[in-house]
Amino acid sequence: MKSHDEMAAFARATLGFSPSREIEFIPLSGRGSERSYFRLKWAGGQSAVLMHYKPERTENSYFADIASFLHEIGIPVPAIIRQDAAKYLILMEDLGDTDLWSLRSDPWEIRRAHYRRTLAAAHRLHSFSIELFPSNRVKLMEPFGAALYQWERDYFMNNFVGRLCGIELEPKRRAMLEFELADLADRLQSNKQTLVHRDLQSQNVLIRGGDPFLIDFQGMRFGTPFYDLGSLLCDPYVSLSETERDELLFYYYGLSGVNPDWKDYRRVFWEASAQRLMQALGAYAFLGLSRGLKNYLVYVPAGLKNLGIAAENTGSLPRLRELCAQCEQAEFFICGAARKGRLHEMRPTEAL
Repeated sequence: MKSHDEMAAFARATLGFSPSREIEFIPLSGRGSERSYFRLKWAGGQSAVLMHYKPERTENSYFADIASFLHEIGIPVPAIIRQDAAKYLILMEDLGDTDLWSLRSDPWEIRRAHYRRTLAAAHRLHSFSIELFPSNRVKLMEPFGAALYQWERDYFMNNFVGRLCGIELEPKRRAMLEFELADLADRLQSNKQTLVHRDLQSQNVLIRGGDPFLIDFQGMRFGTPFYDLGSLLCDPYVSLSETERDELLFYYYGLSGVNPDWKDYRRVFWEASAQRLMQALGAYAFLGLSRGLKNYLVYVPAGLKNLGIAAENTGSLPRLRELCAQCEQAEFFICGAARKGRLHEMRPTEAL
């Protein structure tokens, strides 16, 4: 990480401050993708957010250009004040600390409005014409395709099923499950492809003045918009009832204009949600076991419950549903902090 003096010099030069101008640096909670954040405050009650990223994770270097592009097309994101690509530093607008996660206990009447505005912003992103995307100046990660879908399910099988749950499937059963999940990936690839955020969950939607702003969009790519819907509406960090989830999905369905049959639409949503939740559970296990971020493990039960619901609602993933039931019986869920729920009020991104 850059030294405090280097970051302070970058901030002062960007803001036009003298070397003696005092700036307060307040570390913000870290995230799981090699980035560090600081809130900078100075006289007059003004502030900005400084991000230092590691270039080893390619998508981090795409953040500023993607932010500028999203701002151009009317997607609410933090304004970029300046980037120093050589020093891996970005200074951006401070949107505050309120996100959908922090509002999870508010009455549904209040949360409904925030979720609807978030879905409207996501719909604007998903509606942008692929043909108009400025690929000559904005780089994205590889689009969703057979390789990425396979990586996600392998991530799930290796880290979550194998390492965390301690389950090793016998070869025939593993092959049958792989066939089922590969078929799922083929169906998702056959959907209309759009720009997708890829991590559209409650902590990546800041609320300021009642309006949503998307953050952590450096992993944006082309894929099925249902992946984003699954990320938001089946988010293990926030509990939504079946009625609330259906209401929000139907709201997005209405934004889309001409749509397929509602029953088919809902089935595709659950299929994409299953794919997304496999990725999320693989990440929780990896971050908890390999990175020592044990608080992620607290959200495993909710994620696994949602995955089981998704698999059941698809009508096409019986082997995945069976695996979910087996994972629920794993020793991990019989003891430990996740079972006792001792950490459920802590942000997943805050290390113990």
